[in-house]
Amino acid sequence: MKYQIPKGLFDILPYGADQDWRFTNQWQYAERIIHHLSRDYGYLEMRTPIFEKTEVFHHSVGESTDIIAKEMYTFLDKAGRSMSLRPEGTASLVRAFVEKNLSHQGALHKFYYIGPMFRYERMQKGRYRQFHQFGIEAIGPMSAEIDVEVIDFLNEFFNRLGLKEITIQMNSVGTTECRIKYKKKLLKYLSPHFNNLSKDSQLRFEKNPLRILDSKDPHDIKIIEKAPSILDTVSKEAKEHFDKVCKLLTNLKIQYKINDKLIRGLDYYTNTVFEFTSSHLGAQNAIGGGGRYDSLVKSFGGPDLPGVGFAAGLERIIQTMVAQKVNFPSLSFPFIYFIPLSSAVREYCFEKTTELRHLFIPSEIDLDAKKIQKSLQKAIRAEAKYCAILGDEEWQNKQIQLKNLATREQKNIALDKIIPILKGYWQDFSQNNKLL
Repeated sequence: MKYQIPKGLFDILPYGADQDWRFTNQWQYAERIIHHLSRDYGYLEMRTPIFEKTEVFHHSVGESTDIIAKEMYTFLDKAGRSMSLRPEGTASLVRAFVEKNLSHQGALHKFYYIGPMFRYERMQKGRYRQFHQFGIEAIGPMSAEIDVEVIDFLNEFFNRLGLKEITIQMNSVGTTECRIKYKKKLLKYLSPHFNNLSKDSQLRFEKNPLRILDSKDPHDIKIIEKAPSILDTVSKEAKEHFDKVCKLLTNLKIQYKINDKLIRGLDYYTNTVFEFTSSHLGAQNAIGGGGRYDSLVKSFGGPDLPGVGFAAGLERIIQTMVAQKVNFPSLSFPFIYFIPLSSAVREYCFEKTTELRHLFIPSEIDLDAKKIQKSLQKAIRAEAKYCAILGDEEWQNKQIQLKNLATREQKNIALDKIIPILKGYWQDFSQNNKLL
């Protein structure tokens, strides 16, 4: 019997055919930038469980959202308790923040996370049932500067990846009271159009009409074009906050568009919301987004601390990078590839390979070397930078042939000099490629 992966899932492989955006070196490259960027902005990594008690997500995400209504992977454990695979990252992070009393350890708390999330999505490009998110959360004093720091962080992430043609959309959804007022206005506007709305939007009409603004159905989009703007309903304080956010973004020369139909799909958002989109992904064009959640920490039983954050889907980001032909540097190469051409020198080459590995220098050896050309082809396929060739003649002369596989330059090196020379080459290479 041949086993196959379930629909909506995919493997990420180090090599193979028909992978396109599912190679480990692409993912490792993006993750390396995430770790470095988080360090630069002062965000610390938090890792939470892949599944939680179901009520954690019902409480935070919202009963009327699509995630809770039809997308969660929920099961009973052996004690009959309801558990769910996490559909997003913020709820678990806030639960951990409150449960572990982290609020006592400072005024501003900045975290990031990377990991798989799970939703029973309708199959289409850019949507998977296991997907990976990178996100940050800043919990503490409410300020427009922190909103802008979070938006700038995501913008800088895309800049460092080399992505182009990214659009930032901004809106304010105000406070809970603002949204209640706006909901009445929106329902009054949509009522005459009810029969022309899509089936999904008709279901949302009673449960969560603001989600209709997020519809991708062409008929719905045409109807909501003339819907009242939520920006006309937000409070004076919310408007002043949003105006300051926009001013700071302008000062930083970060271009954005105000989209008064942008709501985002989770019930906990307040005030600032934003979304980054790419023209290379079709209908599912969002590659990251987030906003402020000023009541979420308190609702979990914690202190009354506001928060703001974003989540970005790594699948869509890497697909966009491939579509834009962004160069992915190799992270899995051996720096030096040893080729022992006889059994007499094989032991020496193995010892040197091991010694270099202990010095943190990626090294490999062809333990089956017979013909030099075949071994050189193996080294090239492995993307090695240098090749060290040792045969009986070199061994008698106490020398080893060192070959630069990029320039084809080669020279003989004394056996007792090979380690210090390779250490120097590796130091230069690491600095030039920002590996150190």
